[in-house]
Amino acid sequence: MNLKLHSFGKKSTAKLKVSDSIFDVPYNEALIHQVVTSYLSASRAGTKAQKTRSEVRGGGRKPWRQKGLGRARAGTIRSPIWRSGGVTFAAKPRDHSKKVNKKMYRGAIRSILAELTRQERLIFVDDVTIENPKTKVLLEKLNSMDLQDVLIVTDDISENLYLAARNIPCVEVVNTQEINPYTLIGYEKVLMTKPALEKVEAWLA
Repeated sequence: MNLKLHSFGKKSTAKLKVSDSIFDVPYNEALIHQVVTSYLSASRAGTKAQKTRSEVRGGGRKPWRQKGLGRARAGTIRSPIWRSGGVTFAAKPRDHSKKVNKKMYRGAIRSILAELTRQERLIFVDDVTIENPKTKVLLEKLNSMDLQDVLIVTDDISENLYLAARNIPCVEVVNTQEINPYTLIGYEKVLMTKPALEKVEAWLA
């Protein structure tokens, strides 16, 4: 299929041939949901930790004798029902990641890119170059293309582009190795360079 290839910051356009097996596949909502959930789960630290009654310091002696005082029976002052006692179902460090194989992951990326193309949210440009590391320069180019909330995907992030984009809200720059399903669906538009497109097609082919 043929799509438009824009010149960054300019009005001129050309034709760009892209792979139908990547940019013209059906939308698979269930697969995308599974992969995004797996991605977010894997990013959780899972370091929450609490102490059980056996791990809390102290409480080794029985606080009072078993019978004869009219009090409830107690074997330790570190019981979960006591103040400063242990936690009944104490949280422990755990791995929240959920396994998703490579075929499913690549399939979800294809489905997302195809849906972005259908919604005209995926824009291709010949290159993303700016002469100076100035935020104002990059903003002018993005505004000329009516891009405010945008993810910029390039094959190689130049220092000028990184410095110019880092202080702009709702603008993120990633290379092709950093593409993930959560980031792709998190922005209103996705701006992808032609060299990045070639790498993505080679990856997803």
